[in-house]
Parts: sequence; structure tokens; C-alpha cells
Amino acid sequence: MSTSSPASSSTSDASAPAVSRRAWQSLMVLLMGMFIALLDTTIVNVALPTIRTSLDAGEATLSWIISGYALAFGLALIPAGRVGDRIGHKWIFVTGLAIFTVSSLACGLAQNDVQLVAARIVQGLAGGIFVPAVTAFIQLLFPPQLRGKAFAIMGAVIGVSSALGPIIGGLIIEAVGPDSGWRLVFLVNLPFGIAGVLLAAKILPTHDEVGAGAADRGIDWVGLLLVTAGLVALLVPLIEGQDTGWPAWTVVTLVVGGLLLALFGAWEVRYTRSGRTPLVPPRLFTRPAFTGGVILALVYFAAFTSIFFTISILWQTGLGNTALASGVVSIPFAIGSIVSSSQSNRLAERLGRRVLLLGAGLVSIGLIAAWLILLTTEAADLTNWKLLVPLFVAGLGNGAFIAPNAQFIVATVDRPDAGAASGVISTMQRIGSAIGIAIIGSVLFGSLTVAGPGPDALATGFTDAAAHAMGVSAAFAVAAFLLVFALPKRAH
Repeated sequence: MSTSSPASSSTSDASAPAVSRRAWQSLMVLLMGMFIALLDTTIVNVALPTIRTSLDAGEATLSWIISGYALAFGLALIPAGRVGDRIGHKWIFVTGLAIFTVSSLACGLAQNDVQLVAARIVQGLAGGIFVPAVTAFIQLLFPPQLRGKAFAIMGAVIGVSSALGPIIGGLIIEAVGPDSGWRLVFLVNLPFGIAGVLLAAKILPTHDEVGAGAADRGIDWVGLLLVTAGLVALLVPLIEGQDTGWPAWTVVTLVVGGLLLALFGAWEVRYTRSGRTPLVPPRLFTRPAFTGGVILALVYFAAFTSIFFTISILWQTGLGNTALASGVVSIPFAIGSIVSSSQSNRLAERLGRRVLLLGAGLVSIGLIAAWLILLTTEAADLTNWKLLVPLFVAGLGNGAFIAPNAQFIVATVDRPDAGAASGVISTMQRIGSAIGIAIIGSVLFGSLTVAGPGPDALATGFTDAAAHAMGVSAAFAVAAFLLVFALPKRAH
């Protein structure tokens, strides 16, 4: 998820119109929900090895736990936003957060891998239901002069929540032990979810109170069904193919997925010509810059969210370290993200598109350096200190990139299309995360070779496999850097 409003002008806070105390209170409640939803995209990474042992889960299950959440999250964003426009975003937020809280409980109580994956998919769906209300309320509660500040705060929450996930997960598992620790990683959402539901019901304004008119837009259910089926058809073989030895059905399913997405595009054109509002307006993609920006969102998030998946599996399963040690490895990335995300709004105003070049460039440099270290370092000599500088550099880049990126993609379309463009971008970010984890998981486990018995052979095998996986993440980051040039030099 990322900001969906153009960067604020340099208007000072002193000259900006006053905003009610309730607006800022509402923002804090909304961001509490967004924090736990995005925290869950990375906090689970450090728990994957203990989940694998505790539930005797297969390699594909580990990818499904992350990818299933991200895909369901992304597919719910646009229809949830549309429903919120029609009936009001307050109760959509409350309902989504309530389902998220209950599904977190279901994850923590899961007795086998099927139950856990199913609960994670519901959890992701719930996150996708309530998160669109955050950007919608910012648009409704804050005047243009202060939206940039509100979106900057949201961008910082996005960067910090994603970066802190592995650390918090490691601390939880270290505190209560691996057998129960992975369950608490999910159950920790309960107090925040319950508090968020109660506060949102009390504080958030209703549809009438914010003066939002009734939206005369239906939901393109056929389009939603086609795009869901197409993406699932692509994701299933990417995740299951390695475990099953890439049988013929995986190739057939990939082809079917491509055909379904092509059919989705044709349906959207027909739906638009009938005078109705499509799930994804085809006119957006008549602009090459927007198309390039959407691909940028997908590719960047494929690179970003896959880093911790690789490191967590390597550090715990391969090198035999604790979940906390795995979380500690990500601290430099978290610090870098926090430092740069706090300044990203100012950097965007001063540097324009160059802030995205700076961010994607630093992420590319950091991941290439991490790849080279994994490629050239003996498993016995690999410590978190060797990855400190590369991950800090990548974190600086991530913090600079995350908040402003959607502002510049939205700037490629006309202002009346900004809302639709923002929904497409947010969806592509989550889908990018799902596809990235699917591909990285396949590369990691597909290239894993353990030559002989003993911990040294296991560590060497996982280090080599992690180098391959990190190399793919670095390639995604470099591709994202090049795609930045498709965007306008300034957000307007």
C-alpha cells in the first residue's frame, strides 16, 4: 500500500486551514489498522521455519502463507473501495478490521497447514477490505494543503511497519519459544484489532458527517472473478511447481492464467463501452507512462517483500540461528527505512522524480551487495555484520521510495482518474508481493542442494540457494530502477 495523493505543496503549516481534532484522532485510528495489516506482511517471515517444524508443513506452504495473504489483500482493495464509496467507509473499515482480528485468532489456533493457509487468506482479504478506507478518509477529512502531511505520516507507517515486522516477530518467538511463539505472532494482533474496532466505531465519522455524496457506481463482479481466477492460475503453479516437479498441469495452468487475464482485459473494454464503471478503467493503460508505473509497482514490491523471506529461511533453517537472530539481521534495513521515510515527503518536493531514482538505486545497490556477499562468503563465516551495510543502504532506499512512488504514478493520468489509478497501483503492489514470494520461494528451494550429511553441508546448501534467490530480488530491484524513467519528473 502506498500514498495515493500528490505531494503537498510547500505551503507552510501556519498558512494551512485548521483541521479538527477529530480528523487527527481518526487518522491515528486508521493508521493503527494499517500498521497491523502491513506488519503482517513481514512479521510472519521469521516464524516460517518454526511453523514448518511445528505443523510439518511443506515448502510450498511457506510460500502460500505469505503469497496467499498478499494476493487476497490486493484483490479486495478495489471492490472494497467501491463499496465504501457507496455506503460509507466507516463501517467497511470496522467490518474489515473485525474480520482481520478474528482471522488472526484463527491463524494462531490453526492445527495444520491447510487451516493456517486458509486463515491467512481470510486475513489478507480482511486487510484489503479495510485499508482503502485509510486513503479515502484522508481525502475526505484533510484539505489539499494538509493532505501531503497526512499521506507522509501514512507513508512512514507503511515503511516502519514493514521494516519492523521481522524484529518484532523474532522478539516474540525468542520470548515464548518456537512452539508457541509463531502462534503469538498472529495473536498479538488481537488487542490492537479489538481496540481499533472499538475506537473506529466511536471516532470515525459517518458517510453523512463527511459530506460524501452517494457514489453511482456498481461493482464489476465478472471482472473481479476473471482477474482473481487468472492470478490464482498463475500463482498456483509458481508455488506448487517446485514441490511437484513441474508436471504438465503447471504449464497448462500458467497458460490458462494468461488467457484469463487477456479475457479480463477484453471484458473491461466491453464493460466500459456499456456505460458502466469497470474494475480497472482501460483508458488508464492508453498512457504508456501509467502502464510503466504499474509495472514498476509490481516489480518493486516483488523485490522488496522477498528479501526477508530469503533471509529468514537461510538464517534459521540453513544456519541454525534463532528467530530473534534472524530478526536482528533486518535491523539495519529497518533503521534505514525509518530514517529516510521520515524525510521522503521533503525529498519528493525538492528532488521530484529523482527521489524515486535515488530510492530504487539504493535498494539495487544494497541487494546486489547482499547477493555478492552470499555468493562469495563461506557459510561458516556468514554473520549479520557482513550484511549490515548492504541492508542499511537498501533500507534507506526503501524508505525514500515507498511513500512517494504512487504520487508519481498517479501523476501520469488526468485528475478525474486519480482515484481509480490509485486503486490499481495499490492492488499491483500487493500482487507484486505475492508473485515475488512465489518466484523467490521457487528459486530458493529449487536451487537447494545439500551435498552430504552434517550441518556444514546444510548451511552451505542453503547459503548457495539464498544467493540465487537474492540475485533474483536484486534483478527485480534493478528493473524497478529502470522503470522509474517512465514516470513524469514532477507529481502534479
